[in-house]
Amino acid sequence: MNNKLYVGNLSYDTGEAKLRELFSPAGTIRSVAIPMDRMTNKPRGFAFVEMESGADALKAIKLCNGQTVDGREIKVNEAKPMENRSSGGDTRRNDQNRW
Repeated sequence: MNNKLYVGNLSYDTGEAKLRELFSPAGTIRSVAIPMDRMTNKPRGFAFVEMESGADALKAIKLCNGQTVDGREIKVNEAKPMENRSSGGDTRRNDQNRW
């Protein structure tokens, strides 16, 4: 299993410290990334948490998926690699759940 997790349905008030507190019982956390909207400079409502190992990531999914954090039921699953984007055409993209 990949050790990078997608955390969705986050409150805009949820920060890195809260995510570290939530995920730390599952094991060692390598990194937490909360993407920001370029226009508003506010969180986009999702994050990526990288655990030390695949086993820690699996444990984190079991412990954290469905938990209520800052009033929102979060979704936690394995992050999928970002797909290659072409240089032209449609500028819309859905990069949630992608790293």
